[in-house]
Parts: sequence; structure tokens; C-alpha cells
Amino acid sequence: MILRHIILDAMGGDNAPACTVQGAVEALRADPELTVTLAGTISAIQPFLTGTDDIHDRIKLLETPDIITNHDAPVMAVRQKKQSAVVMGMLAVREGEADGFVSAGSTGATLAGGMFRLGRIPGIDRPALAPLLPNGKGYFCLIDCGANVDSLPEYLPQFGIMGNAYMKMVQGLPNPRVGLVNIGAEAEKGNALVKAAYPLMEQAPFQFIGNVEGRDITADIADVVVTDGFYGNLILKFMEGVASTLLGIIKKELLADTRGKIGALIAKPAFSRVKKSMDYTEVGGAPLLGVQGTVIKAHGSSNAHAIACAIRQATRMIDNHVVETIQKAL
Repeated sequence: MILRHIILDAMGGDNAPACTVQGAVEALRADPELTVTLAGTISAIQPFLTGTDDIHDRIKLLETPDIITNHDAPVMAVRQKKQSAVVMGMLAVREGEADGFVSAGSTGATLAGGMFRLGRIPGIDRPALAPLLPNGKGYFCLIDCGANVDSLPEYLPQFGIMGNAYMKMVQGLPNPRVGLVNIGAEAEKGNALVKAAYPLMEQAPFQFIGNVEGRDITADIADVVVTDGFYGNLILKFMEGVASTLLGIIKKELLADTRGKIGALIAKPAFSRVKKSMDYTEVGGAPLLGVQGTVIKAHGSSNAHAIACAIRQATRMIDNHVVETIQKAL
């Protein structure tokens, strides 16, 4: 039996170390071919490992005295805090001592660590974050969602290549549809960035379907939605906000009177499925594509289940050789 070895930033995230450790335990119990190293302050981690004798032999602890917070300048932190989970975890992946790294901590530090400690895949100018988001029938990949707020036209087809490889290998789509976010469907529409990127996307080695307008992003038109990190981050957070607001309105209206409460009780299973399909914790996190190793950036507010899903996402990337597939595509 071959164990996949994931290093988890146990001190990263709003709910660490309780939820990170509990998420690791959940992932280990679900996958007997997994081993996890919890990187962080061991004295803070150990209290949450009580009752884990069944998986004790697949849990490792790594003391990382330096902790990178969201208040640290990411690049400077990665350079100076060499005994942090991010730096030591990335180096372990680079040296082949671990298969992947997962963190719910500083996004900037995770990006900087991937760039400077793992390094870029040759042919990739900028790594990109690529979360999976619901479209009513399944998921689509939004790339980039914040790693590159200032992009050049040649970055966008590279994002398309990486997203295409990810959806093929992890989601099992034989020929993903790749679209470019724009304010209109016509090729001549948009700002200077997307106008210059459009012909490059047409020449790239994937199924390019053209521009995707904002209202069509979630309409199952494209499996990979390409944009720069500035607009991608706006799309991501707007979708999270709309989903939360709609679920809140529905709940409020259903509980407003007796008829609504009866209807809510009858429809409860359906509403539970809808909520689950829109829940980011079921996906786990966003892969950092374009670096020479498997890296998953989990949501900062991840609960234990979200951490477990992020670890599972990392193992699926490893098992399906996503990094190697991107290298071959380039």
C-alpha cells in the first residue's frame, strides 16, 4: 500500500488548530492510504489528537516555530520566516519528502511560497488559483481568482491550459470547454487585456468557446472560466455573497408564516441538497496551479470538514498527476 503524504499548515486559518487537526483526522479516517504531517506548534496541536489511536501511526508532527499571519508582508515573511509551515512544507514537497501541501492560512504567503520555494513549471509565467464553483449541473473552474491582479495577455492562455488539465485529470472531463470572461460575446469586445488575449486563446491547445459574459458564468457554458486575478476575485466573492444572501432570504420567507413552515418541512431534503451544492466546504479549496508541486489553498474560515475536503482534493491531484499533465501540455 502506497501512502500519499500531505503536509498541513496546522496553525493556518481562522479556526486553527482545532479545525485543521480535526479535518486531518477526518481525512485520515476516510482514506487508509493517506499520511498527514501537522506542521505548527506541537504543544497547541496535541490536545486535539486525543482519541486518535486508530490513525496514530499515520500522523506526524513537525514543529514550525515561525508563524506567518495575514498581517505579514507575504514575500518578506517567506524569506525571513524560514521555519514556518509554509516554507518548510513547500521545501518538503520540492525535495520529494511530501507529495502535497495544504493551508488555510495567508493566501499571499502560500502564493509566495509556491513561487519561491517550489518554483514555477517551465513555460508558466504566473501560477494561478483555480477554485471549483457550482454551475447547477456540477462545477466549473474559475482561473485566476486572485493570484495575479495585474495580468498580461499571454498569461490568460496559460491559465486556460492549466485549468483544462485540472478539469481533465481531477474532474474527469474528456474535452473541457474553455471560455474567456468578457462584457460581450463578440471577439472585438472588452478592454485591452482581453482583446489581446482572445487570439492567443484561439491558438491554444484546448477547446476555446469564446467569450463568456457575467450572466453566463454559472450557466454551464464553460468548464474553465479564464480571467485575470482582479476580476476573478470579484467574481468569486460576489458569488459567495449572492449565495449567502439568497439562502438567508429563502430561510426568512419560509419561516415567516405557518404555510411557509409547513412547505419548508416538506421541502427540507431538497433545500439541504441545494445548500450542499453551494457550500464551498464540500470542495475544500483552490489549487495553486503552475507551481512544481501540489498545493491547495483552503478558505481562511474553513471548518474541519472543509480541511478534510482540501486534503482529499490534494490527493486527487497527486493521484491524477495534474502537475505532470500541465508540464506535458506546455
